[in-house]
Amino acid sequence: MTENRPRFLISDLCAFLDAYLSAEQIREVYRAYLFGAEAHEGQWRKSGEPYIYHPIAVARLLAGMRMDYKCLMAALLHDVIEDTDTAREQLVAAFDEEIAELVDGVSKLTQIDFRTREEAQAASFRKMMLAMTKDIRVILIKLADRLHNMRTLGVMAPATCRRVSRETLEIYAPIANRLGLYDIRVELEELGFAHYWPWRYRILERALSRAHETHTRLMEEVATALRERLEQAGIPGAVSGRRKHSYGIYLKMRDKKRPFSDVVDVFAFRVIVAEVDTCYRVLGLAHNLYRPMPGRFKDYIAIAKSNGYQSLHTVLLGPQGLPIEIQVRTEDMQHIADKGIAAHWMYKSDHGGGNPQVLAADWLRNLSEMQRGYGDSVEFLEHVKVDLFPDEVYVFTPRGRILVLPKGATVVDFAYAIHSDVGNSCVAARIDRHLAPLRTVLHNGQTVEIINTPGGTPNPVWLKFVVTGKARVNIRSYLKNLQRREAEDLGQRLLDAELKNFGLAWRHLPGERLQRYLIASNLTSAEQLLADIGLGNRMPALVARRLAVESLDEAGGKPRPETETGQPPRFPIRGTEGMVVNFARCCRPIPGDGVVGIFSPGKGIVIHRQECRNLGDFQRQGDKWLDVEWAAEPGVDFSTEIRIEAGNRRGVLATVATAIAEMGSNIENIQSHEKDGVSASLDFLLTVQDRRHLARIIRRLRAIPLVMRILRMSR
Repeated sequence: MTENRPRFLISDLCAFLDAYLSAEQIREVYRAYLFGAEAHEGQWRKSGEPYIYHPIAVARLLAGMRMDYKCLMAALLHDVIEDTDTAREQLVAAFDEEIAELVDGVSKLTQIDFRTREEAQAASFRKMMLAMTKDIRVILIKLADRLHNMRTLGVMAPATCRRVSRETLEIYAPIANRLGLYDIRVELEELGFAHYWPWRYRILERALSRAHETHTRLMEEVATALRERLEQAGIPGAVSGRRKHSYGIYLKMRDKKRPFSDVVDVFAFRVIVAEVDTCYRVLGLAHNLYRPMPGRFKDYIAIAKSNGYQSLHTVLLGPQGLPIEIQVRTEDMQHIADKGIAAHWMYKSDHGGGNPQVLAADWLRNLSEMQRGYGDSVEFLEHVKVDLFPDEVYVFTPRGRILVLPKGATVVDFAYAIHSDVGNSCVAARIDRHLAPLRTVLHNGQTVEIINTPGGTPNPVWLKFVVTGKARVNIRSYLKNLQRREAEDLGQRLLDAELKNFGLAWRHLPGERLQRYLIASNLTSAEQLLADIGLGNRMPALVARRLAVESLDEAGGKPRPETETGQPPRFPIRGTEGMVVNFARCCRPIPGDGVVGIFSPGKGIVIHRQECRNLGDFQRQGDKWLDVEWAAEPGVDFSTEIRIEAGNRRGVLATVATAIAEMGSNIENIQSHEKDGVSASLDFLLTVQDRRHLARIIRRLRAIPLVMRILRMSR
């Protein structure tokens, strides 16, 4: 994809602003430029340009949306806090609090040390979203900033291109879509697609270009036929044809698992008319001109999309059976379709039922509620991502109010969309007057009535099927705020049940022993320990075992849980008796490896090799570590992965597989990667009894002439 990198000087920007800002406001914009240019003095971009070119380009993009002068000033200053020594207080002194708030809202969190890039990204995103709920211009500046960065991304290293492109496709393009900013969304998606999957992008672009060249005459024929029908009916209107953008077609191919040849409606025509009633007349003319495809008509005028988009969509079988999409809308709808919430600044008018300002305000209120309920920024970011991909479902309340929910939404999601109190106390529902359980997935056009009870409370099971962030955050918030006494009582019952396996009881544990455990676990009281167990933050079996080991060591004994027959049970790992045990897939430990156990909520004890690189994530969570060792005779086979680099010759795979089978191992999976035409890389997932068995297999494989290198894999 060719880089779109026009250079804008401050004089070009001021000349453009003369069309809609006063002379005094333009002088203020220029003053912000001088401040930013001085702050960025001596800084250069990777492209070799002075750094100030970037803020000017961002301000030029926002000027194209007719943004107010303070937004443009913030755009020119948007990197001074993050990338220079300028403090927020200096901006307040030089300009005002409003501009400082906008700049600070866009700035990343750089003064805090984070353990991972993901944590830093999520925390900065959460900060920006919080600022956006106070002033929508924060995200508009950020989107313009991201768009210009994507336009100049080609100068960055390939790994950086992929990381930034993935973030753009997962977060910023969906936000642009959510705010109705069609032009920005499409360009972000196309640039993200081109940099994240460059080969796929080029191949698809070539296919689309060939299809466009082949059907150019047919497209002109369709456009001419539509214009003639409008003229015959006396309807003034504009007709234009276009090829759909490549990323949208790629998603359709990927999600529906179709080849390019099976993708229909690659070409779209837009008809712009003056009145809403005329849209439906034009739809009838189009259906009389070409045969409509069943089930492909959508009325987004009667029910607007969640970002305010309104239009009629229909797919027709055009000349020679070529599927074409027709979109019919008014001029006002076209303004909103292209500019979304920015139409507020461009046209200063209310465009009716699809008002994106009102819809954006509703979304921001939900975001504000969600961010208050999450302590973990990474978790908050993941749930915002879910909310940003809403293949939408339109359902009705009994009074006829329309609610727009993501595809896959359930009755509980619907209840929380009405109000948090309605969701918290719902017990059942009627869908089209028929009783339905709370986990029922909703479909377009259904009427849903929620049945509540005053004593109803959220159920933890709901978290398994709700899809909206609002529902999830409300359920989690309730569970986290259970009365402490209830949590402690539950924790004591769970812990007592586990202590019973060791002949112990909570109330009979000596105080000194319990105190030592609390200190070792960084807990302040026994009540906190019980509450943690009751709320699912600690595994009762793990706590019981540690308390029991210390208790019985003092008594000179050893814990020895027994089965109903009186014989000790066999466990592959000593020290995990009575617990759920999983073996980490990242390092795939086998008997003979040095191992450690990590408690993971929902997974039990996860066994890792001591050298596993992923253990670094648990360095600060010592209370979740468990000392374990292999049983003398585990009695089961274990999976492990090896990579074999061998000469790329016919029959090498069969030779290697036969050798592995001869050594008493079962192959569970094989992946082959050709390296350079001369050699190939073969990844085997196979079963072994222990390290000695694996060593024998490797010795046997090294005896094969074509095998050049063998290594054990760890991800």
